[in-house]
Amino acid sequence: MKRAYLRLVAVMGMVAGLTGCTSVSYYAESLNGHINIMAARRDVGKLIADPATPRALRGRLATATSIRQFATDELDLPDNDSYRDFVDIGRDYVTLAVYAAPEFALAPQLWCFAVFGCVPYKGYFSEKSAAEEAAGLKRKGFDVHVAGVIAYSTLGWSSDPLLSTMLGDNEAYLAAMVFHELAHQRVYVEGDSAFNEAFAVAVETTGVEKWLRAAGDAAGLRRYEAERGRQADFLALVSQARDELRGVYGAAHPPDWKRAAKAAAIERLRERYRRVRDGRWGGYRGYDGWFDAPVNNAKLAATSVYSDRVPAFLRLFELCSGDYPRFYEAVRRIGALPHARRAGVLEAAKTCD
Repeated sequence: MKRAYLRLVAVMGMVAGLTGCTSVSYYAESLNGHINIMAARRDVGKLIADPATPRALRGRLATATSIRQFATDELDLPDNDSYRDFVDIGRDYVTLAVYAAPEFALAPQLWCFAVFGCVPYKGYFSEKSAAEEAAGLKRKGFDVHVAGVIAYSTLGWSSDPLLSTMLGDNEAYLAAMVFHELAHQRVYVEGDSAFNEAFAVAVETTGVEKWLRAAGDAAGLRRYEAERGRQADFLALVSQARDELRGVYGAAHPPDWKRAAKAAAIERLRERYRRVRDGRWGGYRGYDGWFDAPVNNAKLAATSVYSDRVPAFLRLFELCSGDYPRFYEAVRRIGALPHARRAGVLEAAKTCD
């Protein structure tokens, strides 16, 4: 699966585990994992100055420092101690997020925690614990999806470090990570992951474009816009499949019929993807991993949570004339509305104020 998309579905995967808990053991394991990461922090400035630091890492950390300052100066994101320390995780992900959905429904299973409210995932630092949770959910008849998490946020409750998993392979990727995570510290609505994630993606997207323009990186901006175009195509494919599956699940047919129709709809999704990949994308295979792995309701629901409202937030940003403080204030006002009204007001917004 394309790493840029993994970022969207997993960036908040461990938030739940850092507050509240469904059991004392779960809380203890999550807290211990976070404490271990915090204990391994090293000051970014000192690492850059240390001649023993590998040259490639020094370059990435120098870029991260510039991006961190840009976030405060140009995007009005929090000026605090987050992303001024570094931790080498030593693997491709920092945690694992477990998603679940019923066999014949697209709504994700929710887990509720103190302070952060209900979220559509449960995060684990331990592979064994994540596998056990996934297995237990499968035994109960749920569709299950487990995703590697490359970053998580404590929303400013602690000084979140820059993780090796966030560095990526280009400046746009790194900037996206920092802007997205800091956006969660600027505005967060308890219990509404779809709202929170789409808002952070809007800040990330507009911020990366502004960063690349300020850096005079025309080639990088073209690459970023091309990836955004592919991502939009991918999300459209997933949305079409979800629409088909709603019809399947709402039909008055027995379970065996629904299972067969579900499998057929998912196979049609794969076929449509291959046509787009080999046609409009010119053979670009960055999303092959997502389609080669099992596709089920949990995976489709996770995709929806992190993407459906992004266009509405981007439109609101334009209504605010690209002024980040005004945009954040508008988002706060909408976020303060009752949950039942929030999405409708966001979609119908005609002014920033």
